[in-house]
Amino acid sequence: MNILFIADIVGRPGRRAISGLLPDVIEKHDVHVCVANGENAAGGFGLTETIVRELHQCGVDVITSGNHLWDRKEIIPLLDEDPFLLRPANYPPEVPGCGTAIFEPPGGPPVGVLNLQGRVFISPIDCPFRVADRELGYLKERTRIILVDVHAEATSEKIALGWYLDGRVSAVVGTHTHVQTADERILPGGTAYITDAGMTGPHDSIIGVKKKAVLERFLTQLPTHFETATSDVRLCGVLIKVDQDSGRAIEIDRININHP
Repeated sequence: MNILFIADIVGRPGRRAISGLLPDVIEKHDVHVCVANGENAAGGFGLTETIVRELHQCGVDVITSGNHLWDRKEIIPLLDEDPFLLRPANYPPEVPGCGTAIFEPPGGPPVGVLNLQGRVFISPIDCPFRVADRELGYLKERTRIILVDVHAEATSEKIALGWYLDGRVSAVVGTHTHVQTADERILPGGTAYITDAGMTGPHDSIIGVKKKAVLERFLTQLPTHFETATSDVRLCGVLIKVDQDSGRAIEIDRININHP
């Protein structure tokens, strides 16, 4: 089974890369399930219902997210309506939505997706390690193929979760920093791992934002208005090949494709 994970989609440029490139990538690599982190897809901050529908129509089966999901309040009702739009599972139970999904591709075995958020340098929410234990109890009753999106700032926390879940899930993919790392590998227990899948959006930028405003913020420490950049647009992520009988990963390869 081939699983495609699309790195953090940033604004209109990122969505343009999805609509222009994703169908061909899915066909070329015989992708059975496509998962994408979409928390920055609306102007670089948050999601809207229209964009969720757009991403699904382009071939994204499951949309994961993170701390910026809440930047646009209009998305909140959709979290209880769309089973394939996830928020991190380790938010308190009263929070709308769900952090896990089971997607059943045509003719293939079901694939579980778990969305977690780190706590180091981000909001001090529930423990992602203990919540992973809880959610895997449910997912493993349905499938052996499970992908985990760990949306976290600290490299150490993402690596720790990779080792903690090794042998229990098919893949642990890091998101949030928008910088693709070069440490993709198969861990000893058969779990594919990468610290960060990168960013689908404008790379002539500072992690997706126009450079001038970010530099001004750093130099003055005053509030500045961030706008999504527009140039050097790329689709980034990873392709993961999984043995569908055992759920063990066989290969993981980075993708980084320029959008004309």
